[in-house]
Amino acid sequence: MAPLIAQFGDLFFILVAFVAALSVIVAIHEYGHYIVGRWCGIKAEIFSLGFGPVLFSRVDRHGTRWQVAALPFGGYVKFLGDGNAASGTSDGTAAQMTPEMRRQTMIYAPLWARTLTVAAGPVFNFVLSILIFGAVMLGQGKVEPPFVIDRVQPLPVDGVELRPGDELVAVAGQPFPDMTDPDLDFLAYTEALPPDPVLTYDVRRDGTLTQVQGPHLSPILVSSLVPRSAAIDAGIRQGDVIVSVDGVPVTVFDELRQVVEGSDGRALALQVWRDGETLDLTLTPRRSDEPSEEGGFETHWRIGISGGLPFELETSSHGLGEAAGDAVAQTWAVITGSVSGLYHMVTGAISSCNMSGPIGIAEVSGNMASQGVDSFIWFIAVLSTAVGLLNLFPIPVLDGGHLVFYAYEAVAGRAPSERALRVMMSLGLTLILGVMAFALFNDIFCP
Repeated sequence: MAPLIAQFGDLFFILVAFVAALSVIVAIHEYGHYIVGRWCGIKAEIFSLGFGPVLFSRVDRHGTRWQVAALPFGGYVKFLGDGNAASGTSDGTAAQMTPEMRRQTMIYAPLWARTLTVAAGPVFNFVLSILIFGAVMLGQGKVEPPFVIDRVQPLPVDGVELRPGDELVAVAGQPFPDMTDPDLDFLAYTEALPPDPVLTYDVRRDGTLTQVQGPHLSPILVSSLVPRSAAIDAGIRQGDVIVSVDGVPVTVFDELRQVVEGSDGRALALQVWRDGETLDLTLTPRRSDEPSEEGGFETHWRIGISGGLPFELETSSHGLGEAAGDAVAQTWAVITGSVSGLYHMVTGAISSCNMSGPIGIAEVSGNMASQGVDSFIWFIAVLSTAVGLLNLFPIPVLDGGHLVFYAYEAVAGRAPSERALRVMMSLGLTLILGVMAFALFNDIFCP
């Protein structure tokens, strides 16, 4: 009974995290349509979070009904005269309206007003992502020289003498690397260190240069977990330290990486140190298609963990302009990575199992929420970028499809016929439902 209750609790947590993330993203997307439409003189009749039976509603002074519906898996804005929530057809009432009223409908508004209103949804998603990325970066700060220890991580290593306030000068006789150097090959630096659990550090303590003992710079300390990974399924948590694989002791992260890469997907028996206790866990590495330096993708075996330093370094505040630039760059990286991944799935370069549906996204939401508020908020930003990008695809029903219709209208001097719109919207809806069904199939049957 207890395992069943635990599973139900996990499912509830995943569902709540998914609904919370989706609600924020949809609300911002639809608010973009609403507010820009209002600025452009287009009247919104309904702003709905969710579909189905209405749980709560109120009408504001502009005549828009704001409502929360029972099925919290999306939302919409219905503008005056729309035949449906997709704003693709007319409900037939515009013919009886005065010219002033028709100007407030989506169907009869000027082309520029419709274009701005439709484009605003994805743009607001990108703006949300930039704001979140920037806020997280401002909150976390950045590491700058001199590199001073703020906190020493708990590890199953005896004889550690490092303490907060120590300024790092050298490790095992090698000058401590410049962590701010974008060209730093930190992996190469750690691989050049002796593979011993304890190394000699040169530190500046209270103004005096001294030598103390400290852990290897690359312990197998779990700093973060990849959502839906083998590590999460096996029960590994942040802060765990992997001490052996198949009974063989491992000390540094590169040793674990070599074992996993050479496993060819067979199950591995791990011994994990957690809060002073040793646990026995079993996990099976999974295939991962990752970008290669030469372009394209290559296959690796992964368990889904990231390592970290055995200590946290003191940070300083980001400048507002620097954080904004980094946030824009991060949003662009998500966009280009998504497009590249989709292209390589379509061409067969990587497995189509890389496409997740609602179950997969919900599971990722729960995984990220379980790793802390910062991780969950960061995930919302990534998902918001993905939603904005998806809506720009030139598929009828999506915002990108509407923009294609408007481009045709701008060139041809007239909008597509009502019949053509209905046919294309039906085809677009069929395509979207087919992709959703394929993604759901992946969620259920892909390993």
